[in-house]
Amino acid sequence: MPKTDLAFWSATELLRGYATGTVSPVEATRAALARIEALNGKLNAFCLIDAEGALAAARESEARWAKRSPKGLVDGVPTSIKDLSPTKGWPTMRGSKAVDPKGPWEIDAPFVARLREHGAVFLGKTTTPEFGWKGVTDNALTGITRNPWDPSKTPGGSSGGAAVAAATGMGALHQGSDGGGSIRMPAGYTGVYGIKPTFGKVPAYPLSPFGTVAHIGPLTRTVADSALMLAVMGEPDARDWYALPDDGSDPRRAVTASVKGWRIAYCPVLGNADVHPEIAAMVKTAAQAFVELGATVEEVDPPIPDSHETFRKHWFTGAANLFTAFTAEQKALIDPGLQQIAAEGAAFTLLEYLAAVKEREAMGTAMSLFHETYDVLLTPTLPIPAFEAGHEVPPGSGLTRWTEWTPFSYPFNLTQQPAASIPCGRTSEGLPAGLQIVATKGRDDKVLTASAAYETVRPVELPKV
Repeated sequence: MPKTDLAFWSATELLRGYATGTVSPVEATRAALARIEALNGKLNAFCLIDAEGALAAARESEARWAKRSPKGLVDGVPTSIKDLSPTKGWPTMRGSKAVDPKGPWEIDAPFVARLREHGAVFLGKTTTPEFGWKGVTDNALTGITRNPWDPSKTPGGSSGGAAVAAATGMGALHQGSDGGGSIRMPAGYTGVYGIKPTFGKVPAYPLSPFGTVAHIGPLTRTVADSALMLAVMGEPDARDWYALPDDGSDPRRAVTASVKGWRIAYCPVLGNADVHPEIAAMVKTAAQAFVELGATVEEVDPPIPDSHETFRKHWFTGAANLFTAFTAEQKALIDPGLQQIAAEGAAFTLLEYLAAVKEREAMGTAMSLFHETYDVLLTPTLPIPAFEAGHEVPPGSGLTRWTEWTPFSYPFNLTQQPAASIPCGRTSEGLPAGLQIVATKGRDDKVLTASAAYETVRPVELPKV
């Protein structure tokens, strides 16, 4: 898309424009709202749009910029929130008919509060599968969200609406959550950048019912914008008992560093994953780009066992935990697939769950030791291209659950490591493929540095919609 279209300016470009007076927050907000009006009926990225509130906030921001006194780091930047997180004054339906729309809606989640304090202009809430339970984005309440590269295909999930919004100029900054790949998978399928920070880097309240595999992070069109968003979202909040102490680091500094001299591990196939040949070729080429950037790249198998069952015991018991809050009448309204995994989760014994916790601990330790040798690990984000929208698994594949086609993402939720997806090309059908970049726990800066370095040789390409 041409840079003359204000809807596609990055947050960092908008902020420079506000500072110089060449563009205004009202103009940027109107451009984002125009994209939403033009495309949301086709793609279903937003389930709540607050045009009036956004323009009012943009006018307030414009007045602050006119006085050269911006409120914070993202003052006036059009922003969206995923419909899983509390946002004061807006219903948080979580994609579910089981949620009472009357609320009350009186609190902001920690990162929502930080974005608001820093002057973000909230456009609305983006779509999610019910309670974020699966790797595609559709639900009985708000319908099917579609991929802007091919609307017959899924954009992935569960932050599918946020990814579609990022890819199509419906705002600059978009919040997602990731309990098994839910930021990285839609980033991979829509051709944008998404990072799952180290668990606890972004405070959460209330904690996801799926527990300590669930992370919060950004989806954006540039790495620098994700770093900017993390600088705001990661500020402390006393409500999250799990949150990491504020170490004073600034994610924005990482995007200007170099990977020269780094030792990088490249894993084309994790475990028994059957990777589509075109994706495998693109990821291999992407790994080679780091050699040109001055790093050493070695093909290595990381010490990750088949963790599908370990993840199921964490994710499915989380679903069972979620169901304890509902009446029988409410449960009957919920997605049958979510009902099924909740029932499976409830059938696990306490000892089976505790065994899975020990397996998870062993994985985390093994990966910490692995990263004593390697700065980052490169893998495909997803093994297959986007498939038909409205299905949990590719039709005719013989698979039954979304966890069966996402082997590269959920292991790093178990280990709580920072991991990102950055576009690395498109298939012969024109569908995006993603490169996953993983670092040791706590070194989100390395993921951002590697991502920014790769972005210099392959900038994000956007769909022409």
